[in-house]
Amino acid sequence: MAYRLPPLNTLRLFEAAGRHQSFKAAAEELHLTPSAVSHGIQTLEDWLGVELFLRGNRSLSLTPAGQAYLPRVRDALQALALATESVPGRAPSGRLSVSAAPTFALRWLIPRLPAFRERHPTITVELDTAHRVVEFPRDGIDAGIRLGRGTWPGLAALKLLEEDLVPVAAPALAARIATPADLAAAPLLHVADVSEDWTAWAEAAGLPPSALGDGLKRGLRLDAIHMAVDAAVRGMGVTIGRRPTVDPELASGQLVEVMGPRLRAKSAYWLVTARDSLRRPEVAAFRAWMRAEFAQGR
Repeated sequence: MAYRLPPLNTLRLFEAAGRHQSFKAAAEELHLTPSAVSHGIQTLEDWLGVELFLRGNRSLSLTPAGQAYLPRVRDALQALALATESVPGRAPSGRLSVSAAPTFALRWLIPRLPAFRERHPTITVELDTAHRVVEFPRDGIDAGIRLGRGTWPGLAALKLLEEDLVPVAAPALAARIATPADLAAAPLLHVADVSEDWTAWAEAAGLPPSALGDGLKRGLRLDAIHMAVDAAVRGMGVTIGRRPTVDPELASGQLVEVMGPRLRAKSAYWLVTARDSLRRPEVAAFRAWMRAEFAQGR
């Protein structure tokens, strides 16, 4: 059977542009120029004989035809990616693309990658720490390390690290905090895009949200856990410390625990992959290494 298909690369451009509603964002994801994405989309539209996007001066949106076409193209690309991953006897590529939460990458993964490279010198690791939703393996990512509760339907998830939550601050600031009222009066540091921060800690500690006063609304807001830890070390406020992630600062005395109690987080760090990707020797090697590292309590 002869398939009548448009240029396949234009489908990849269309899927990325449709998902982002932006030629520029699609270009950044695919490491192309916006003009290359625009030209590829135009090629696809010419082949189909229909417009897929409404182009404004500063806006881009899908036409009804584009809205109907996008989910089918996405499903087709996903099916191709999964079929490629599951080819029996597929030769090793020697490349492994890992998406990791920035704090985990900085504090745990990067310092230990030399050990993985020493054990597996033929595997080249590509690390992606961008804040974006990844679909395996369509987005070219083989494995992801995520902070969550293990609820990723259809994916293979391996729990790596659980954390305990406790407020921490630089010693000079911590010395002024002995009661919930003292804590409410102190500057609180907030981390965006984490499911468990001050509100979750207060609830688990048996404190009503009102106990923290206006601290839940004011204070510096940061987009990564390690940035909040750094700000706390500099005396800029109190943050929710995540042990053992924050253990180096506690051991050095740069930070100390404030009040308490120390509470087990509902979220943990997980290694997540598509099930078919486990057949790839690079993915299997990385997963086995990660399991061994955490089994040793490192």
